[in-house]
Amino acid sequence: MDANELLKKVRKIEIKTRGLSRNIFAGEYHSAFKGRGMTFSEVREYQYGDDIRDIDWNVTARHNRPYVKVYEEERELTVMLLVDVSGSRLFGAEGVEKREMIAEIAATLAFSASQNNDKIGVIFFSSQIEKFIPPKKGLKHILYIIRELLDFKPAQQGTDIGGALKFLTDALKKRCTTFIISDFINAIPYRQPLSIASRKHDVTAVQVYDRRDTVLPSVGLMRVRDLENGGECWVDTSSKRVRQAYGKWWYERQQQMVETVNHCGVDLATVATDEDYVKALMGLFKHRGVKQ
Repeated sequence: MDANELLKKVRKIEIKTRGLSRNIFAGEYHSAFKGRGMTFSEVREYQYGDDIRDIDWNVTARHNRPYVKVYEEERELTVMLLVDVSGSRLFGAEGVEKREMIAEIAATLAFSASQNNDKIGVIFFSSQIEKFIPPKKGLKHILYIIRELLDFKPAQQGTDIGGALKFLTDALKKRCTTFIISDFINAIPYRQPLSIASRKHDVTAVQVYDRRDTVLPSVGLMRVRDLENGGECWVDTSSKRVRQAYGKWWYERQQQMVETVNHCGVDLATVATDEDYVKALMGLFKHRGVKQ
């Protein structure tokens, strides 16, 4: 897209997502993604309702009554967005293209983080690391991220979530809050790197999919192209057996993805391109707020 068109799109997304983060998400985001770093402040006598895991046994033994350690939260976070820029994000049959929704979700999360004075960085990935934007603060930085989200052209088209997670764990030594934003289609197996990353960082997954990803329409003979590997083939969509086989493939792949993120203790939000992502993010934030 040309510079003027890009500028208009950036401005449109800025207005929408900045307003959402300020008016809707600000409080929910703060509750859901509290600072994970805790610094020791003091000890005090145990009070009803205190977590027994915070008891300082050395001080308790000296005074013959229970004392607990008190910590202060390090509020400032580093937020990393791991954004899938593989070929399948260009697909759009129902609602908007996946890449447009991915850009809006990422921008909303970036502005929500900015409202809390958090630093935001981005890793664009396909089958390789396409671009690393180090964490920084400020509106100028977020607008740069939005421009890249809208106009970035990857060198590769495949999907390697595990490679992105390994890059994250190597590049950021301090614990951070991480969002993986992807359709999770045709991804190379990533359970082990997700498990490693989720032990070091606070990882959340956001799946953006098109309803046409889930089912084949009955429209007769159709030429299908894989946007990630470029392969093409003819498919007889009028065949019930073919449609059932495709539906089974999608269901099993989806169940495997859900099982993987659950196994690694990662929260998941799933949203279709013809749905309102605000509802999905609010559900995610509230779920995490309850868990805190």
